[in-house]
Amino acid sequence: MLKKLFGFDATKHSVKTEMMAGLTSFLTMAYILAVNPSIFSALASQGMDTNAVFTATVIASVIGTLVMAIYAKMPFGLAPGMGLNAFFVYTVCLTMGYTWQFALTAILLEGIIFIIMSVTKIREMIVNAIPTPLKASISVGIGLFIASLGLKNSGIIVGNEATLITLGTVKSGTALLCIIGILLTAALLIYKVKGALLIGILATTIIGIPMGLTELQGIVGMPPDVSPLCMQFEWHNIFTLDMLLVVLTFLFIDMFDTIGTLIGVMGSANLIDKDGKIPGVDRALLADAIATTAGACVGTSTTTTYVESASGVSEGGRTGLTAASIALCFLISLFFSPLFLSIPSAATAPALIVVGLMMFMRVVHIDFNSYDEGLPCFITLFAMAMSSSISDGILLGIISWVVLNAIARKWENLNWTLGILAVTFAIRYILL
Repeated sequence: MLKKLFGFDATKHSVKTEMMAGLTSFLTMAYILAVNPSIFSALASQGMDTNAVFTATVIASVIGTLVMAIYAKMPFGLAPGMGLNAFFVYTVCLTMGYTWQFALTAILLEGIIFIIMSVTKIREMIVNAIPTPLKASISVGIGLFIASLGLKNSGIIVGNEATLITLGTVKSGTALLCIIGILLTAALLIYKVKGALLIGILATTIIGIPMGLTELQGIVGMPPDVSPLCMQFEWHNIFTLDMLLVVLTFLFIDMFDTIGTLIGVMGSANLIDKDGKIPGVDRALLADAIATTAGACVGTSTTTTYVESASGVSEGGRTGLTAASIALCFLISLFFSPLFLSIPSAATAPALIVVGLMMFMRVVHIDFNSYDEGLPCFITLFAMAMSSSISDGILLGIISWVVLNAIARKWENLNWTLGILAVTFAIRYILL
């Protein structure tokens, strides 16, 4: 049954390992349950029910992750994407002045377009067109990106007007807790303790109690009603130019965030074929597209594959059973939200930083002595880390790869799909 449902093979996989990997991924993703309602609270004055956003976040995550588990049979968790939710609230609604119903309509249309692109294998063709060194740089870039998330979430790195970022106060508070967590997690990994990341998260959470950083907010709570957000679409604007621009922007960000995440996480687990192709990527992309559409229907921003899934993959998660475990954890969190939300971000940050290191190891697959290969790869990983955008890193990397390899006359490193993508991305930056 497990093999049929989730692609689980008892000769290769362990139920315990898959379940623990799922729990680990969930704990590194669980911050979205607190962050998403917080971001959408900016739209409370427009009538968007912030409490309902919590329930919508859980439902969208469960649906998307279950589709990934059963249909794609891959160990990835899905939830409303960071960055995409901020674009929804602060750009589309608060800056451009549109209603949250308008934005939900744009996400629904984007999801439908994604489904069509996935069924026709356009997205798979795009993934396979990306050169192997660029795939490695995407994995490295995502590693830097999620490590930077951990450093920022914990306060080890803080904003600075003069230098953009700087070292925070590390002798107390969340930064100190994160440092303790990093050392603890590293010690567990050095001694090859099974479930090191999960144990590290839980132990750091407990250590945070006497430090006053872990606040137990309760245990059980009934989920808020999600009906105020369900199927709230604005159909009379679907043929406007503004709707087209918003849909295209969501489309670009979501597509390449997902592609980057799949390449990065699968690469870190050495699951990419020697020819650079990702087995089953078409099913994973379709699952992501279905999740986006479902998320819009229940009332939340674009639901996408989470890069934090790398934490579970690094714990040995390889099948859809890991994803099913993530979905089960999300479902449980619906009724135990006060307990799950008590885990501070400083406790999950060490796992993100350590996983970032694991993903960074693929940097050895990039030839930095060759400028036509090394520079585009460097631009890719540097742009991801500095702009906090996986999609921008991929777009800039592909553009620079095509330009520099054309200058070097290395036509064997180019293909028509890559050329069309580069031109399209350049036009995107000019017009959008």
